Amino acid sequence: MNGPAAGGGLSVYATRTSVAQGQTLLFRLDGATAGRVRVRDTVTGADVAEFDVTAPEWKLDVPAEWPSSLYAARFSPGGQEAYFAVRTARPGADSPILVAVPFLTWQAYNGAGVPGAGLYPAEGPDRALRVSFDRPGGGPAGHWEDRFYRWLAEQGRRVEYCSNVDLHADPGLVGHYRMLVCAGHDEYWTAEMRDSVEAFVAAGGNAAFFCGNTCWWQVRLEDGERTLVCYRDALSDPLAATDPARTTVEWSSAPVHRPENTLLGVSFRNGAGCWEDMSVMRHAAYTVAFADHWVYAGTGLRDGDTFGRGAVGYETDAADVREVDGVPLATGADGTSRDFTVLAAADLRHWSRYGKGGRATMGVLRTGRGTVFNAATVGWADALDDPVVSRITANVLDRLGGAAPEWEPMGAAPVRPVALAACEGRLFAAAPDGTLWTRLDRTQNLPWRPLGPAPGLVALSAPGAAVPGCPVGLYGLFADGRVRLRPPAPGPADWTDLYPAPSGAVDLHPVDEHLYVLTGDGRLWRRPLAAAGDAAWSPHGDAAGLTALTGMNGRLFAVGGDGVLRTRRPGDTGWTDLCAAPGLAVLTAVAGRITGATADGGLSWRDVTTMTGAPPARPEASL
Repeated sequence: MNGPAAGGGLSVYATRTSVAQGQTLLFRLDGATAGRVRVRDTVTGADVAEFDVTAPEWKLDVPAEWPSSLYAARFSPGGQEAYFAVRTARPGADSPILVAVPFLTWQAYNGAGVPGAGLYPAEGPDRALRVSFDRPGGGPAGHWEDRFYRWLAEQGRRVEYCSNVDLHADPGLVGHYRMLVCAGHDEYWTAEMRDSVEAFVAAGGNAAFFCGNTCWWQVRLEDGERTLVCYRDALSDPLAATDPARTTVEWSSAPVHRPENTLLGVSFRNGAGCWEDMSVMRHAAYTVAFADHWVYAGTGLRDGDTFGRGAVGYETDAADVREVDGVPLATGADGTSRDFTVLAAADLRHWSRYGKGGRATMGVLRTGRGTVFNAATVGWADALDDPVVSRITANVLDRLGGAAPEWEPMGAAPVRPVALAACEGRLFAAAPDGTLWTRLDRTQNLPWRPLGPAPGLVALSAPGAAVPGCPVGLYGLFADGRVRLRPPAPGPADWTDLYPAPSGAVDLHPVDEHLYVLTGDGRLWRRPLAAAGDAAWSPHGDAAGLTALTGMNGRLFAVGGDGVLRTRRPGDTGWTDLCAAPGLAVLTAVAGRITGATADGGLSWRDVTTMTGAPPARPEASL
């Protein structure tokens, strides 16, 4: 299928990689003067139509009732196939999930035509720098995509398909959906594709990458999106001098400097490749790093268990990680966000004997208002018969294809925490027995360490920035009614007595230049942080039903027994409902994120911009 037709067969290609329902797709034919074509839905395996064809071209009028899917037109004589996606005529009307088929990668690996017609061998002197879509071939470069798409059909998953060229040509297409899915081997991306997906996620869309070696090469499309350009070398690419950001090199390389892991969370730079002896891949597996995460719901896995034997293969992606108390933690040194949550990892450094040694890192990343899941391996679909791999895939589609964002888990708090605060990159929590605990403020499931006794501590908070006369530190409310200050040191430190709180105080938080206190009778009080110890507290409005208080960026946040998170600015007359916060007993806030703990110790977080009804941010000058 990757070369010219032999024995008098038809040599064919489709003039586009996709077509919408009810529209026409043109095929160019060369070779025999006449023949037959059978059109197959490759996802379901069903033949959908058969036609007589005549060279030099054939027009397929796609019926409006054909489902959005990946199709193949098989021509005889010769048996050559031409692949194309059918898009829905009403994007997003029948499914919130869009699956992008990696036609760019398929075309890059297409060797049809004279020697040197394809982009491979990657470093060989005969490889092409520009390849045309107007030639035979350009179908699946491996079996990974087919297997994943069939699993979707077998599971009864209703999704819609497009070519990834559509993400390039129509930046607004993905915005009709809740979730974008890429599977298999999606190596070649244009700047337009990446801009489209990054904007989609930043605006609240979700993405799942059940693939590896993803977004490795930047390419360009020219000649009406029918020529794929990839020099792989900045010195050869003429655009390097005039438009360096579009130079066709690795995304992380000069002069582009746009590491793919800022979107994906992982990169092939840290990943592995096994090409010399692929039987080695049968022995590789992931090790669970965060079993309480929603990704593992229903799998029965525990931290340290292995799964997905056979899924970790051919090429994998990874983040730069280090272990903290036995937990893999993204360092951020490679461009990956430090809030990338590592869910599983595989050490594949021994693959250096067979190709490229490295690792694989499965994880999830909240970026902008959206969430990105990454399986980080080309071979994920090879293990979809494994109930665990199948369940993880279903969990991702259910969660990220859903209608609304939810709270994200980040491990456990000390049992039944009575107070929680975030300060200078750490979380601090008080347990009912009066012990103060700390851990890094990261989205990973990190363990807590005891800091020592803090008897009588009933509430805890910290300002986001220093106020003249009042340093950044932990403000504690104690059972004797006193407010005390402690440095945010990750070791033993003394509390400094400040002043009494209003009678019946249950929680406190500093915002801007004032300290606010919530009292059990449903009132809010405040006083200047830098005022003398005998300064009076003044009433500041109603707080009926509220039980926990925090603040951030000139704004107060609170939750009550009804499980609703609310907010107000100091000058507001009432509270605005934000979102459900079921079971949260204590709160803290920092860097645009609310973190809460339930009474039984479950710790979770959420970006304030994902909360229903979230008000717009104030101008910086008014803070």
